[in-house]
Amino acid sequence: MELKSKIPAGPIEQKWDRHVFEMKLVNPANKRKYDVIVVGAGLAGASAAATLAELGYSVKCFVYHDSPRRAHSIAAQGGINAAKNYQNDGDSIQRLFYDTVKGGDFRAREANVYRLAQNSVNIIDQAVAQGVPFAREYGGLLANRSFGGAQVSRTFYARGQTGQQLLLGAYQQLERMVGLGGVTMYPHHEMLDLVVVDGRARGIVTRDLRTGQVQSFAGHTVVLATGGYGNVFYLSTNAKYSNATAIWRAYKRGAAFGNPCYTQIHPTCIPVSGEHQSKLTLMSESLRNDGRVWVPKQPGDKRAPGDIPEAERDYYLERKYPSFGNLAPRDIASRAAKEACDDGRGVGETGLGVYLDFADAIRRLGHKAIEERYGNLFEMYQRITDEDPYEVPMRIYPAVHYTMGGLWVDYNLMSTIPGLHVAGEANFSDHGANRLGASALMQGLSDGYFILPYTIGDYLASTKLEKVTADHPQFKAAEAEVDAQVRRLVAIRGKRTVDSFHKELGKVMWEKCGMARDRAGLQEALRRIPEIREEFWRNVNVPGSDRDLNQSLEKAGRVADFLELGELMCLDALHREESCGGHFRTEYQTPDGEALRNDEKFAYVAAWEYAGAGKSPVLHKEPLNFEFVHLSQRSYK
Repeated sequence: MELKSKIPAGPIEQKWDRHVFEMKLVNPANKRKYDVIVVGAGLAGASAAATLAELGYSVKCFVYHDSPRRAHSIAAQGGINAAKNYQNDGDSIQRLFYDTVKGGDFRAREANVYRLAQNSVNIIDQAVAQGVPFAREYGGLLANRSFGGAQVSRTFYARGQTGQQLLLGAYQQLERMVGLGGVTMYPHHEMLDLVVVDGRARGIVTRDLRTGQVQSFAGHTVVLATGGYGNVFYLSTNAKYSNATAIWRAYKRGAAFGNPCYTQIHPTCIPVSGEHQSKLTLMSESLRNDGRVWVPKQPGDKRAPGDIPEAERDYYLERKYPSFGNLAPRDIASRAAKEACDDGRGVGETGLGVYLDFADAIRRLGHKAIEERYGNLFEMYQRITDEDPYEVPMRIYPAVHYTMGGLWVDYNLMSTIPGLHVAGEANFSDHGANRLGASALMQGLSDGYFILPYTIGDYLASTKLEKVTADHPQFKAAEAEVDAQVRRLVAIRGKRTVDSFHKELGKVMWEKCGMARDRAGLQEALRRIPEIREEFWRNVNVPGSDRDLNQSLEKAGRVADFLELGELMCLDALHREESCGGHFRTEYQTPDGEALRNDEKFAYVAAWEYAGAGKSPVLHKEPLNFEFVHLSQRSYK
């Protein structure tokens, strides 16, 4: 396997524009002859499918939900970044580029990040044209707020529903193209394999989740826009349906997996309340604009927050990071919360929580202003916890949220399998070792609206593709493999539930490969995960049939993939003997507890190649060169 990033030559601010001009084009009359398969219809998938159909391609779009509106993109709350500089506070494409490279702890490709910053300004115009109801200032101009890791206000938002509103904008464009015949939707279809013919991605194998039918679909190119894999930890802020199956099956067909250990822990989640929970609830990072994070100064202080005087409170983010304060980046804020709780100063019954306090902001701005900014978030918090954040501080604690790792892609968003493009959180691109808040929506829409429509056209115009149908032997072989695995899962009839295995894996992952990792813990995880996997295939119980609706069977297939992916994540974390962003190896930290990178040895993308069942994956390295943002110790103090 050879990693060819295909980064264009020339000055960074000209790379993308020059690349667009030099790409080959498909004649408008010929576009309808090409079938494009898009898997997933969140922000990246819906925007890609709609835009490609608008250009004239014939698009098939697959979702395992009943509607694209169910995609996890709706859960993004706080906003989307763009370098518009509406606040006249010094923002620019260059500054957004710099903040994103630094925020990712210098582990992202410069060229990709600069292109993302460039596209950000177009994304907002696109969304406004679609009618997305962004918040506006008194005079009618679009409003902005701050987010972690930046000292300018560049985040556009729609209260705490930004992801939902952006998805509705993309969804209406998708449905418009469905109505015009450019897109054919396949709801309730889960992709279970990728079909590779003559070394190129030519289709997928799906299972109809209502009937159990296993079926193949052929196309000229495939786009995976299936989200992240945070649910490998069992407890995360992701929807329960979110999984890694599509990208994992593609990995096993030859697509390299980039930086699997890069997982983001979000600092602003409602703490775990008990063993009964199956997921965690995110509270938007935007809350840290007006909320102040603190814990008692004394360990074991169990007084009510209102009974603890100011002098006995530790506003630790403001103390440790005076330049950024409560808006320190997510990885830094998460580790700081963990340290406070490890010191015995955590709050709540479990001691795994810190306060996010709005009392000062309410006194300064008034109840109505805070309600206008965060009302739906406050209401959600009160419904879940039965505590009123207008009267008492929120309790928050870090939780698994986003995965910066994913399938490796080149500058054109194509994987190591020609013809397989990967968009949004499903790819490894743009965020390095840590994602800044409000950048996920930006990347998903940049990939779908403004990159793939160009690069897919270039691939199709540059490649001679033989006619292939779903009757091809490779499709039939892949169908048979999928069918055999599905039947095998149902036939085990063991004694343990799927969820019990998922919980066991999640506990190992959180404890050994979570917010903090070390060699001994990762080695222990690499011993335990194969043991759990072996018992899973011997003792899991999947009730029901494989020929009708069976949600236990769906979960079993996804957990089987997590049991393999979790091992790769630990292997990647073990090999990377440094700390960077969300990857914090306790052996590698500065004297004051910050991440200690090793640029001499680890300034590269780790791209893993599947070597076959029972064999160790092969590591390939894509060197990262920093010409425009010089490597430096990351500091927010």
